[in-house]
Amino acid sequence: MAALSSIGSGLSRVSPFRFHNHYSPSAVPLLYTAKSKPKDINRYRLFSMASEAPSDNPGLHTTLDEATKGYFLQQTMFRIKDPKVSLDFYSRVLGMSLLKRLDFPEMKFSLYFMGYEDPASAPTDPAERTVWTFSKRATIELTHNWGTESDPDFKGYHNGNSEPRGFGHIGITVDDTYKACERFERLGVEFVKKPDDGKMKGIAFIKDPDGYWIEIFDLNTIGKITINAA
Repeated sequence: MAALSSIGSGLSRVSPFRFHNHYSPSAVPLLYTAKSKPKDINRYRLFSMASEAPSDNPGLHTTLDEATKGYFLQQTMFRIKDPKVSLDFYSRVLGMSLLKRLDFPEMKFSLYFMGYEDPASAPTDPAERTVWTFSKRATIELTHNWGTESDPDFKGYHNGNSEPRGFGHIGITVDDTYKACERFERLGVEFVKKPDDGKMKGIAFIKDPDGYWIEIFDLNTIGKITINAA
């Protein structure tokens, strides 16, 4: 019970799926969980103030500057301790491919761009492959500062989920959250939250080798899980 309370408290600060600080799984009955799948989910829906209207979101601009027309989110960068361990996790466990590697000997670091693109479609020319990689959306840039993997004094990187809190997590869409997490468990992946832990049923959080949090969810349940917040 204490562990779930701690999980709830931690996730409440970094995730839109908020946990009450004093949440107890046995104290609050759930109106809906991902597994129950009621025929008419709207009858379970509570009143929500959520709205995407500009009037409800001060600071939001809906008439965007023409100069931003071609912008898109291309990468998120994680500093990693050991590329061998991280590449194994992101390729074998999460199914990503290495799209491009860049080495900078003078500054002694390497970049590994991971993503869900088919590397067979990448250009063979190294420079063109770099441009191709940077044209893809939502990649992970793993940054390795040479020597950290063998440095006994290296303490690791801050994952953003302990004080001072900042960065929270990335999210991965899977076909079925429960089946994916069963596989992760068999592979020895560390969990922050399993699908049935805490109040938000049907989503999970795992850790990568450096402790960064990764949210796991599927499109069949995410709308139902969040119905009361929508």
